[in-house]
Amino acid sequence: MQILVDTHSHTIASGHAYSTLSEMARAAARKGLQALAVTEHAPQLEKTCGLFYFMNYDVIPREMNGVRLLMGAELNIMDSDGTVDLPEDVCRGLDIAIASIHPPCYQSEASVENNTRAYVEVMKKPYVNIIGHPDDSRVPVDYEVLVKTAKETGTLLELNNSSLRPQSSRVNARENMLVMLDLCRQYEVPITTGSDAHIDADAGNFERAKELLAYCSFPEELVVTTDFDKIRPFLNIGKSM
Repeated sequence: MQILVDTHSHTIASGHAYSTLSEMARAAARKGLQALAVTEHAPQLEKTCGLFYFMNYDVIPREMNGVRLLMGAELNIMDSDGTVDLPEDVCRGLDIAIASIHPPCYQSEASVENNTRAYVEVMKKPYVNIIGHPDDSRVPVDYEVLVKTAKETGTLLELNNSSLRPQSSRVNARENMLVMLDLCRQYEVPITTGSDAHIDADAGNFERAKELLAYCSFPEELVVTTDFDKIRPFLNIGKSM
């Protein structure tokens, strides 16, 4: 399986990453990617981008080094109501929007009921394209509800390569991903792949994700990042909201 689109990466603007936008684009070109999504952390995560950063994306060219750039955000899901930390009008102007639960920003008790409701509510927002790394046992979730809601709302569920690193802080990610992938196969729900790169060396790195997909014989037709035309209808730039 050849993965040609990376839907999750960060630059130095996110505060705890190490490469510039230009460096990430060059790295993506070296990897042969068609497109790279730059999804900086939204404001509630400590020392990341402020509101005006996301409002100024129109100055950024959408192609560098022959790679299409998707300028977006990794929104923080703040509570079980699915509240996110950028205004709706700003979110609607993003090329791509990931919504993720990060424990430092999440204000509800991390119960299965609360976490599942948070994901369900955020997937109802038409500008949210992807649920980021729903694979952490610190934030347990009902995967059947998650997958069924993703199908109903046309939201992509993410296979996050970084979650599979031995050093990752996310708990039981591989086991949880296998459960999610099995349900995605059962209900024919497409997935996306994100490197979650915080340095240019990791842009387009899907080594662990591809191993997992091969391990469970996940159908390639449900992986939308094998061609940009395949993922485009799921993005804000490819649908009318």
